[in-house]
Amino acid sequence: MPQIKIVTEVAGRICAVVASAGGSIGSGDDVVLVEAMKMEIPVPSPAAGKVVSILVSVDDVVAEGQTIALLETESNWGGFFMTRHINAVAAIVLAGTTISPVLAQEVKLPTSMAFTAYDTGTSGFNIAVGVGKMMKDKYGSDVRVLPAGNDVARLAPLRTNRAVLAWMGTGSYFAQEGVFEFGVKEWGPQALQMTLSTVDCNGLSVGVAKDSGVKEWKDFRGKRLGFVVGSPALNQNALAIIAYAGLTQKDVKIVEFASYGAMWKGVINNDADGAFGSTVTGPAKELESSPRGIVWPELPAGDKAAWDRVKKVGAFFNPHDVTCGAAIESSKPLKLATYPYPIATAYATQPVDQIYGLTKAMIVNYDMYKDAAPGSSGLDVKKQTKQWVIPYHPGAVKALKEAGQWTDADEKYNNDLIKRQGVLADAWKAYNTASAPGEPAAFLSGWMAARKAALAKANMPNGFED
Repeated sequence: MPQIKIVTEVAGRICAVVASAGGSIGSGDDVVLVEAMKMEIPVPSPAAGKVVSILVSVDDVVAEGQTIALLETESNWGGFFMTRHINAVAAIVLAGTTISPVLAQEVKLPTSMAFTAYDTGTSGFNIAVGVGKMMKDKYGSDVRVLPAGNDVARLAPLRTNRAVLAWMGTGSYFAQEGVFEFGVKEWGPQALQMTLSTVDCNGLSVGVAKDSGVKEWKDFRGKRLGFVVGSPALNQNALAIIAYAGLTQKDVKIVEFASYGAMWKGVINNDADGAFGSTVTGPAKELESSPRGIVWPELPAGDKAAWDRVKKVGAFFNPHDVTCGAAIESSKPLKLATYPYPIATAYATQPVDQIYGLTKAMIVNYDMYKDAAPGSSGLDVKKQTKQWVIPYHPGAVKALKEAGQWTDADEKYNNDLIKRQGVLADAWKAYNTASAPGEPAAFLSGWMAARKAALAKANMPNGFED
C-alpha cells in the first residue's frame, strides 16, 4: 500500500502529538499540534489510513514543510490534483436576457479538497460550507472546511497546497502588501488573487453591546475594543470604524483574544464592549440574544470628513445600506460600511484550470447554494466587486469572461494590480538579500521603508502611510 508524508504547514514547537504510530486515522484528523505565533495550529492528515510512524516528539522544533509523520493509505491519494470530469450545461443570463443553454467547458474539481475560513458559526464559515455542499452534491467532491482564528492560520494551508481556497476578508489585502503580521521573515508579500466574493444585504462593522450605552461612535471613547492576536485585518478594520468619530487606538481600551470567536464571546461575557464582524455572523446573533444585546452605531455617508477618516485607515471600506443581520430590520436599513467578504482567495501559483473549475462551479451552480447561509446570495456573478485591492486569478477571469462579466477596463485594472504584486515581490527579495536585520521590530521597520521606496519608484500608492 502507498505511503504519503504528512508535513507541517508552519514552523514552530510541537506542543502535542495527537495520533499514535500503528493507529488508524481519518482524513482531516489532527496528527500533531504546532505552537506558532501564540497559537496552537493543528496538522491534519490529508487522507484516511494507518499511521506508520510519528517522526516528532513534544517540544521538538520543526521547520515549515518538515515531515512529521508517515501515513499508509488504502489507495493512491492524488491530493488536490485528482479530478472528476463533469460536463456542465449553463443557462447564462446577460443584461437580464436569457441565452439558450450552451455547453460549458468541462469543469474539473478535485475529488477531495479543503477550504479554510473564519471560526465555525461565522458567516464566512457558513458560506464556505454551503459552497462545499454544492460541490459535493453536484460533483461528488468531498470538501472539508477548516476553521481558523486568524489570517495567518487561514493562509498557511493554502500556502502549502493543503487547501484550494481560503475564505478571507481584508487579511487578503494585508497579506498581499506584506504588512502587519505578514511583514515577518516567514511571510512577506503574498501573491493572493480572488475568485468570487460576497457583497450582500449585510454590513461589516463593529457590533457593540447594547448595555454599554453607546449610541453614536463618539460614545465609544474609553470603551473596550476586542482585538484578535495574529489577525491584523480584523484589528485594522475595527480601528477604521471608530475613526468615523475621530477615535484612535489610544482613545479605547484594547482587549486581546486568541481568535475571532473568542473575541465575540468576550463581548458576551462582558470582557469587551465591541467586536468587528459581519452583521450576519453567528456570534453577533448570539450577542443579540444574550443579556447584553447588540447595537450597530451608524456611519452616515453624508459626513464626508468622517468617511475620509475611515478610508485613511481602511481604504477598502465603502458606505452601505444594511438590511440584514443581528438586531437589524429589513424595513429600517442601517447606514453602515462594507467591503467584499468573504473572498474565496487563491494563490497566483495555483493552476489556471484548477481555479477556473472552482470558479465556474460556483457561477453555474449558484442556485444550489444561494440560500445556504446569510450572505451567500452575494456570490452572484453579477454582483462581483471587480476593481478592488487584490487582483482576480486568471482562472477566475476566464470563468467571468464566459459569464459575460468582464470588461476591458476590468482587465486593465487587474493587470495593474498584478504588476503591483510583482513590485512588492521584487522589493521583498531585494530586502532579504541585503542583510536585513534579525531583530523582528527592526526587520519590520526596515521592510516598511524598503516597501515604501519600491512603490514610490514604481509610481504606486503606499496605502500604509506613517
